[in-house]
Amino acid sequence: MSSPQTPAFIQASDVAGRMDWTGAVAALRAGHQRPKAQVADVFLGPSQGSLLSRAAHIEGLGFGVKSVTVFGQNPQAGLPTVQGAMQVFEPEHGRLVAVIDSRLITEWKTAADSLLGAQLLARPDSETLLIVGAGTVARSLVKAYTKGLPSIRRIWVWARRADQAQALVDEAMAGEWAPGVNLAVASDLRAAALQADVIATATMAREPVLRGEMVRPGTHVDLIGAFKADMREADDALMQAGRLFVDSRETTLHHIGELMMPIAAGAITEAHVLGDLYDLVGKRVGRATRDDITVFKNGGGAHLDLMMAQYIARAAGPAV
Repeated sequence: MSSPQTPAFIQASDVAGRMDWTGAVAALRAGHQRPKAQVADVFLGPSQGSLLSRAAHIEGLGFGVKSVTVFGQNPQAGLPTVQGAMQVFEPEHGRLVAVIDSRLITEWKTAADSLLGAQLLARPDSETLLIVGAGTVARSLVKAYTKGLPSIRRIWVWARRADQAQALVDEAMAGEWAPGVNLAVASDLRAAALQADVIATATMAREPVLRGEMVRPGTHVDLIGAFKADMREADDALMQAGRLFVDSRETTLHHIGELMMPIAAGAITEAHVLGDLYDLVGKRVGRATRDDITVFKNGGGAHLDLMMAQYIARAAGPAV
């Protein structure tokens, strides 16, 4: 255990085998039962290489600031797209108690955020999950969804490059990430989407990859990829057809193109967003009928990072 004067530096190796998706989702549920967080975001730099800093305060949990650079072309140089760290400060005296590798925070928080949304919105008998994208987030989704939605029997992966989708499926099968679940590459996005019960998009798209006419009644749509004003994964028709929810109004409505663009075009209004995770966890909103298309925008936020940081710190051992 670290002394009060020495912040703990926590990376993936420190919590290997000590975390699970049930615990990660429980941390987010518990966090949304606390007083509402204060949050603030700062974006700096050009679109091809930017710095994102997200800060939060949650009564009883303390303060957190995560700063990461996002360079979309980094994989071509053999480097991660996202790099950075999160600082965690305890609530009583404001001491810096932990610095956590941003990749560890983001991996667990992002997938748990989406999984919590799906647990609250997807039909409980959902069997087929379509993952659009084959990057780092998609890898986490395979693991998280199969642990958190036990009804899932099939996972299809689609990516613009079929070899990337195949590599993800092969890795998942070799690693036995999803025992008892059939994993396969989807060669036709539209055909797969029309058969899916849950669709999770995790791309770097700036133009819609998922359209309203591709989604059947009763489907739950989990939009993850877009995180800036010039990014979106769903078209106006899908946003109009669905019952819309977000993880956080403060970090999505006026910050992410997924909502900003259709609002600016007049396709939807802010009132079409029926609630966020505070409302969903509090059971004030949700799926109304079996045939509803539910759309959940996973926009993230430092308050979610802080909730997950507390879970990670407990798993690692230091008292945070």
